[in-house]
Amino acid sequence: MSYQAPMKDMLFVMNELANLEGVSALPGCEDANAETAEAVLEENAKFVSGVIAPLNHAADKEPSSWADGKVTTSKGFKEAFKQFAEAGWQGLQHPTEFGGQGLPKLIGTPCVEMLHGSNLSFALVALLSDGAIEALLTAGSDEQKATYLEPLVTGKWTGTMNLTEPQAGSDLAAVRTRAVPQGDGTYKVFGTKIFITYGEHDMAENIIHLVLARTPDAPAGVKGISLFIVPKFMVNADGSLGDRNDAHCVSIEHKLGIKASPTAVLQFGDNGGAVGYLVGEENRGLEYMFIMMNAARFGVGMQGVGLAERAYQQAVTFAKDRVQSRDLNGSPAGVAIINHPDVRRMLMSMRAQTEAARALAYVAAGIHDVAHHHADAEVRAANQAVYEYLVPIVKGWSTEMSENVTRDGVQVHGGMGFIEETGAAQHYRDAKILTIYEGTTAIQANDLIGRKTVRDGGALAKSIIAQVRATAEELGGVNSPDFAAMRKHLVQGADDLEAVVDFIVNHIKSDIKGVFSGSVLYLKLAGIVFGGWQMGRAALVAQSKLSAGEGDASFYHAKIVTARFFADHILSGSTGMRAAIVDGSAGVLGLGVEQF
Repeated sequence: MSYQAPMKDMLFVMNELANLEGVSALPGCEDANAETAEAVLEENAKFVSGVIAPLNHAADKEPSSWADGKVTTSKGFKEAFKQFAEAGWQGLQHPTEFGGQGLPKLIGTPCVEMLHGSNLSFALVALLSDGAIEALLTAGSDEQKATYLEPLVTGKWTGTMNLTEPQAGSDLAAVRTRAVPQGDGTYKVFGTKIFITYGEHDMAENIIHLVLARTPDAPAGVKGISLFIVPKFMVNADGSLGDRNDAHCVSIEHKLGIKASPTAVLQFGDNGGAVGYLVGEENRGLEYMFIMMNAARFGVGMQGVGLAERAYQQAVTFAKDRVQSRDLNGSPAGVAIINHPDVRRMLMSMRAQTEAARALAYVAAGIHDVAHHHADAEVRAANQAVYEYLVPIVKGWSTEMSENVTRDGVQVHGGMGFIEETGAAQHYRDAKILTIYEGTTAIQANDLIGRKTVRDGGALAKSIIAQVRATAEELGGVNSPDFAAMRKHLVQGADDLEAVVDFIVNHIKSDIKGVFSGSVLYLKLAGIVFGGWQMGRAALVAQSKLSAGEGDASFYHAKIVTARFFADHILSGSTGMRAAIVDGSAGVLGLGVEQF
C-alpha cells in the first residue's frame, strides 16, 4: 500500500499542542501561520506520496550497488532526488540567504516525518545534509559558508558525517584518522571511516564530507579531535568543481534493513592525502560535530514516528480487508480481523504510541523555535535547555516505539507479515537501525542522565514534571470515566518519574553503575510520561471542541479514546519501570563476568 500523510493529526498537534500561533509571532517567523503550514504540508504530502513512497518497496528488493568505487542508487532515486531538490524541500528549514525557505522547525518537522514515513532509505540523504548544514552554519567560516552552504541547502550537493572507525565504534576517543597541516591553511587527511550513510552515490554533483580527525600534536582522547571539510570533488574559486579528492568508497555494507541507503566505507589518503579544511578551531571538533549529531538525533526520532505511522496504516488496511474466523458474539460467516479484540488491541497500541511520540516531538520542535527566535535572551536560554533535555527522549523513545509498532504490524498480518511481499517485514527490518545509529538508546540514556539530569540536580526535569501535574489536574476537572482514568495514570506516572529523578541525583556518586543500569528504562519512562502528558492535553482540547460543537466530532472522539488507551495500556507501566530502575541493579550487575 502507499503512504498517506496523517494531515489532520499533524495539523491538530501543530496548532493545539505545539503552539504554532505563538511560533508565528516570533521575530523572523511571521509568515509561519496556520495557513502557510497547511499549504506546505499539503504540497509535501502530495510530493512524498506520489514520488517518493512508490519507490520504497522496490528499492528494498533492488538496493544500491557498488562497483569499482562507485555507487549506483536504486532505480528512481536519482530522478526523485532531483525533483526533491528543485522543489526546495532540502532547504525548507534553512536560511533564505543560502537558498532556503527559512521556515521554523515546527513546520519542517512534519515534512521530515512524511519524507521518512514514505521512504526511509531515500530520506537519509536529506537527513545527513541537514546535519552538515547546521554544523557549517554554526562553526563554519564566512568563506566556508559562501562556498558550501548554498549548494547543500539547494540539494545540488549533499553532506555526510564521518565519525566511526573500525576500531572505535561509538568511542570517539579512539579516533585515529590523521589530519596533517600543509602550511597553506589546508590539511592532508589519512584514515578509514565506516558506516557513512550516503558516503558515495550518484544523486548529486558533489559530496561534502565532515570528518573527525586528529592533528599531529593533538591531546589524547576526545579533547584532541578536530573537524574537517573534505569534499569528494575539489571546489574552485568560482564554485565550479575541480579534481577528484583523495577520498574514495571502497565498499558498502549489506544490511538487515534500509538496504537502498548506501552505507559506505570511506578511505582517505591512499594516494597522497585527501585535502581537508579545518572547521572552526583545532581540538573543538567533537563540540562542532555535536551540533550535527543533535540535528540528526531529532531527525532520527522523526524517522521512528514516520515509520510507525506507515506500519500502522498498512496494518489497519490489512485488518479491514482480511476475513478470518467468526466474531466472538457469533456470526454465520467470517469477519474482517479488525473485529477481533486482540487485533484491535494491537492497532490501538500502534496508533496511541505513534500519536504520543508525534505530539512530543512537535512540541519539542516548537520549543526549539522559541529558543532560536524569541527576542528575550533568558527565554531563549530556558527553552534551549528544555529542548536539549527532550532530544535524547525524542530520539531514544520514538525509535524504541517504532520497533514495537512495526513488530505489531507484522503480527497483525499474521503469517502474511512474515512474507516480504506484503511490505510489513520491511518496516520491521528498517526500524531496527533507528535504535542504533546516531547513538544507541543507551547512549541517549547516558546523555539524559549525565548531561541533562545530574548536572542541575534534576531541576529542569522536575520543572517539566510540574507541567505534567498541571495537566493531570485539568483532566480531573472533566466529569468522565475516560478523563478520570487518564488523570490517575498521569499522576502516578509523574510520581514515578520524579522518584526516579531523585534516585538518580541522590545515588550518582555512591552507586554510579547502579544508576546507569537503569538508564534506558529512565529514558523510556520519561517518554511514556511525557507522551501521556501530550495525549492528556490532546484529550482536553478534543473535549472542549466537542462541547462547543466545533469541527470533526469523530476525530475528537477518537482523540479521547486513543488517549484513554495510552493511559491504560502504556502509561500504566510506569510503576513497574520505577521499581526496575530504583531496585533492579542487583539483578543487572549480580553475576560476575566469568558467569556469563
